[in-house]
Amino acid sequence: MAAPSTPPPPAGRRRSDVRRNERILLDAAAAVFVRAGVDAPVREIAAESGLGMGTIYRHFPTRADLVVAVFRHQVDALAAAPTAPAAGTPYEALRLWVHRFADFLVTKHGLAEALHSDQAGFESLHNEFVERLLPVLDELLKASAAAGHTHPDIRAYDVMLGIGNLCVGVETFPGYQARRMIDLLLAGLARTAPAPAAGAPE
Repeated sequence: MAAPSTPPPPAGRRRSDVRRNERILLDAAAAVFVRAGVDAPVREIAAESGLGMGTIYRHFPTRADLVVAVFRHQVDALAAAPTAPAAGTPYEALRLWVHRFADFLVTKHGLAEALHSDQAGFESLHNEFVERLLPVLDELLKASAAAGHTHPDIRAYDVMLGIGNLCVGVETFPGYQARRMIDLLLAGLARTAPAPAAGAPE
């Protein structure tokens, strides 16, 4: 007598499992891309995620599909990044976000190569990330300035460009420490002393 077959899980659970696996894959791929570049072997992503290579290819048939998905996943995470107090002081919230943004830029640098000749697609994604992330950085800078940690006359776009330029060396110079350079940039934005509280004597 044949053993009764196990019924498939409900459709809602299957969709939930697919979404969970996709998040795990994207987080793992992002970590591998930051560490080894967007040309890292798929088996390294599989090892990082704990999922099989077949699962990766089912979700993302080509490397370009995977790189674009990681790009969008990182933008979504950065756009939803909380400000203080969850991350500590407003300055620490700014610093944490900026470091995550720097990791994202490593993926972005490989995006053009992954998309090959799709310049229009690359520019569209670039414009999308600027439009979504510039207001977040502006909010973080304003919160830090209001707490007296950084100067109030700093433009978010200037900081974003500065971070991008500091990250370029990662691709060119072995051992280049982008995060150290970014911390020096942030130190340059800091005030030497907290601003006086409202109504306090100068």
